[in-house]
Amino acid sequence: MLIVYGKCRFLELGVGYSDKDMATNFYSLGSSDREHQRLMRQAEWLVERTGGWLEQIGICAGQRVMDVGSGVGDVSVLAARLVGASGEVVGVERDARSIARAEARMAAEGLRHVRFVEADLERVEFERPFDAAVGRYILMFLREPAQVVRSVARHVKPGGMVGFQEPDFGGFMEMCREMPLWERAGALLVETFERSGTNTRMGKSFGGVFAEAGLGKPEMRRVRLTGAERWMPDCLISLKPTIEELGLSTSGVGDFETLFERLMEEARACGRPAPMKDLVSAWARKG
Repeated sequence: MLIVYGKCRFLELGVGYSDKDMATNFYSLGSSDREHQRLMRQAEWLVERTGGWLEQIGICAGQRVMDVGSGVGDVSVLAARLVGASGEVVGVERDARSIARAEARMAAEGLRHVRFVEADLERVEFERPFDAAVGRYILMFLREPAQVVRSVARHVKPGGMVGFQEPDFGGFMEMCREMPLWERAGALLVETFERSGTNTRMGKSFGGVFAEAGLGKPEMRRVRLTGAERWMPDCLISLKPTIEELGLSTSGVGDFETLFERLMEEARACGRPAPMKDLVSAWARKG
């Protein structure tokens, strides 16, 4: 269940909130250097899943692509390599620290056809339309995802593509059963996300979001992720300030810095793989 806080609760958490900013939400993972490193590790793990998907939906040389909620620039890099120097990638991001890191990374990569705009997704304006707009792990953090998708789609030319990749934690919690530490840590992770307004079942919600945004029924693909056993303890470390603000107990989980080793020991003892979340991709062509 997604729990959305009212204005007073967001203020209690120290979250910037405005009555004019109803569709965006509190990014519970923060913007620390450690969170940026986590995002880059996550990107390495997802590079084939996202890069292959961008090719599948038709991102190619010469196109102009918007990276929605671009963060530290990982999806922008993948899109930039597909569109080449004859194309352009524009990342839209609200966090100035993330933009600064993303710009430094693009400079190091020599990707001069990528730029970033610090703006709210619903208010940003561009001089000309895009061939595609894409985003990864962004709609889950929005209070009104359909409203934002609709705003993004207005910047895409007719016949252009709108696509997102989002997680679904439903199967993850099932996989944690009969592994007590995994269950406790997973429950803490999901509760923290949901109590700070994050939709941990966003992947399941795509059909309704795209329809409400006026894009019709999207094409969809679901895969069970593998190979990134650190993902949950990494997330919990970034979530620690939010966990403390919410007053949630960590006593059943212990020290987050040693959690990865203890989780892996439990999985090995049970003869089970590390539980993972699903990745759901959805895309639709603008009419």
